[in-house]
Amino acid sequence: MKLYIHQAACSLSPHIVARELGLDVEIIHVERATHRTSDGQDFLAINPNGYVPVLVLDDGEIVIEGPAIVQYLADLKPEGGLAPQTALERRKIQSLLNFISTEIHKPMGQMFAPAYAPVKEVLHKHVAARLDWAASRLEDGHLTGGALSVADIYLFVCLNWSQWLGIEMSRWPQLEAFMKGIGARPGVLEALKAEGLHPRSNGIFFAPRLAA
Repeated sequence: MKLYIHQAACSLSPHIVARELGLDVEIIHVERATHRTSDGQDFLAINPNGYVPVLVLDDGEIVIEGPAIVQYLADLKPEGGLAPQTALERRKIQSLLNFISTEIHKPMGQMFAPAYAPVKEVLHKHVAARLDWAASRLEDGHLTGGALSVADIYLFVCLNWSQWLGIEMSRWPQLEAFMKGIGARPGVLEALKAEGLHPRSNGIFFAPRLAA
């Protein structure tokens, strides 16, 4: 399988899932400006929408959208426990993945875009309200209580963008503790290192090292 990614983007979520589960997945980097891949392809021929993540299966099937990809990867190794197998628990995970995708990931992504600068304050307030809810959901350091899930990994990746968006995480001590806990896992650290992301001095965020 091949996973197409941008550094520190939402594609970090399935990258972490693959590392946590020890799956044989080739990581292919995509140049944002040119849409050229690190193995010499035109990424737009793989996903005409132009965004990551994309997972290409061994039989050539192309899977897009992060929430779908992480569930597929988790189901390849159900004993890893990242996605539950019962219908009730799977509905809960799908609900959380959709919440993160639409209510946190999407508005945070818009905050990076200059076109949304006039409404950035509105987006900040929206995201803050959703983070209030996410913080209230944490039990034993995880969204689903007690065990790491694909939803936790997705939230971790989105919260890492706070450092570039002016979102002050100290407002949510539960989320800061969550970030430290997830960020200390060996599989997570492997994925971060592979993407050239290093811990900041506060131990909460991960970013590329600044050039000397």
